[in-house]
Amino acid sequence: MGGTVHVVGAGLAGLAAAVGLAEGGRRVVLHEAAKHAGGRCRSYFDPSLGLTIDNGNHLLLSGNRSALAFLKTIGAPANALQGPDEATFDFADLRNGERWTLRPNAGRLPWWVLASSRRVPGSRPRDYLAPLTLMLAASGKKPGQAGTIGETIACEGLLYERLWHPVLLAALNTDPRESDVGLAATILRETLGAGGQACRPLVAVDGLSTAFVDPALSYLSRRGAEIRFGRRLRGLEMRGGHITRLDFTDEPTEIGPGDAVVLAVPPWVAADLMPGLPTPQDHRSIVNAHFVAVPPPGSPLLLGIVGGLTEWLFAYPDRFSVTISGADHLLDVPREDLARQIWREIADLHGLARELPSWQIVKEKRATFAATPAEAARRPGPATTYDNLVLAGDWTATGLPSTIEGAIRSGKNAVLALNGRTSLSVSARAIGHRHVGAA
Repeated sequence: MGGTVHVVGAGLAGLAAAVGLAEGGRRVVLHEAAKHAGGRCRSYFDPSLGLTIDNGNHLLLSGNRSALAFLKTIGAPANALQGPDEATFDFADLRNGERWTLRPNAGRLPWWVLASSRRVPGSRPRDYLAPLTLMLAASGKKPGQAGTIGETIACEGLLYERLWHPVLLAALNTDPRESDVGLAATILRETLGAGGQACRPLVAVDGLSTAFVDPALSYLSRRGAEIRFGRRLRGLEMRGGHITRLDFTDEPTEIGPGDAVVLAVPPWVAADLMPGLPTPQDHRSIVNAHFVAVPPPGSPLLLGIVGGLTEWLFAYPDRFSVTISGADHLLDVPREDLARQIWREIADLHGLARELPSWQIVKEKRATFAATPAEAARRPGPATTYDNLVLAGDWTATGLPSTIEGAIRSGKNAVLALNGRTSLSVSARAIGHRHVGAA
């Protein structure tokens, strides 16, 4: 097909699809319901803080090849992602004040587990076999077939508490005990399993929009793409195995014989637009906290915290930011109570006054799909039963949980599906030929 491709949704999945299509010479029109791009991965000015913050803290790793390739393609700033020169992860235990640094070696042979100075205090080399066990359990299994992490390894003990639990919870945003083994295995295979060179932590210190969103929009504009904000899709007209019209709230857009559509919207929106489409139904929340305080010199950019409410602490030049994953239990806790408890932990870690500085708490109720076997099995692939419609989104079947890497990979999958559908399996159920729409 050589016509126009309409990409609906300008989150990272939609941006990745649009960039891939424009890179291949396709004419692209990008439609976004909001007045800005980026979706759940963007920066904005918060007047209560007087600072520009991200709507969620995100950690990438040097093994996130799709995300790094995307940044290179769009011409992101050279320092868009910052981090240490090697794979180092600082941790602190709030219960006893103990601190340590995890330091995997660069190569695939994990000799670092033999050096006590590189591993978790109190752990033994044989304790680090859990990733191998998880990868073997998931080998050759389809999504949802391998069972849960809790059925595969012992989710208890010192190393689980100080390493596997915080790492897996951050990646899956679901209690590891109930999380899908296959998703965990993919994460470990592409990071720790690939050696320290794939585990270097990277953070968008100057903001997610500066790194991912603004350069992508500029790239698309240079390639002649049309970008339309404030366009909410309410329905699709389907006829003869094709999408023939997109019904937006302002006016419809006709889809010509050579045109195509990439639907890069949240799963609940996709399900409303396409009744019968299998999508994840259960979701997990994330709580982010921000505090206006300059971190003391020498503060690690990223600090994993054990034994407290805080889980991951980011020390930006102008603020502290905290991420708490799997945070459904915190949704009903008053925001100020959360802010006070989190700030006390930060103050104690860094020797700061406990008086609460300017703060902001952001609760994202449906931050990611629940990374359970049941929900993993509900993820559709990019292809649909309609010749000119494909799906993108971190909730589609990327093999990864809801992450930046997964979102960008889904956009690439959508482009591949449009360019060569015969090489990809059709995973969506038949929906019928009719006009359907969101409620």
